[in-house]
Order: sequence, then C-alpha cells, then structure tokens
Amino acid sequence: QVQLVESGGGLVQAGGSLRLSCEASIRPFSTMTMGWFRQAAGKEREFVADFSWNGSTNYADSVKGRFTISRDNTKKMVYLQMNSLKPEDTAVYYCASKYGGSWSSGSWGQGTQVTVAS
Repeated sequence: QVQLVESGGGLVQAGGSLRLSCEASIRPFSTMTMGWFRQAAGKEREFVADFSWNGSTNYADSVKGRFTISRDNTKKMVYLQMNSLKPEDTAVYYCASKYGGSWSSGSWGQGTQVTVAS
C-alpha cells in the first residue's frame, strides 16, 4: 500500500521559512515524479512544485525563487524548502506522486497546515 506522510508544517511570521518533508512508501521511488500541492481555505487545490524521476523540477510562478523542492531517493523522502513566506502561502500542503502521467491517479498524503502570519 502506497503511503505519503507529510510533516513540518506550522505557524511562521511573514518573511520566515519552513521546510516540509514527505516520507514515501513507494517502490520504486526513484522512478516516480513527486510533487507538492496546496489548498487554501475556500480555494481549489493548486500545483506548487514537482521533481521528476529524471531530475527536472517545475514550480508555480507564485513560488519561483522562494521555494525549492528536493528529494532523497535513498531515504524515499521529498522536501519543500519554503523561504520568504507570505500570508498568501497559507494553506494545507499535500505531497503527491504521479502515476501514469496523472496526479489524480497517484497517491496523496493527508496534508500539513502552513500558516503565515502577517
């Protein structure tokens, strides 16, 4: 059974930093595209960043230059380093794995709350 477990969320002041972690029980992890999404209250879930199996990364325009996605294939971990946080970054952040070219067909974590106070 595939499981993704996020951690690292919390309350931070605007301009601060947080690092989210996602532990995956996926085999083989190294060949999976992994990503982060977020959902703010009353809004739809949106893409934040992903890290493909071939090493390429993608970011939403709203987080470029502030967030960095990374992965450790030996530990089956995915990270999201978030710097220069803004109140509009407040959301529940989800770790996800892509399957068959689709995020909706992959696995999702339970989410971790990030709150940025102004």
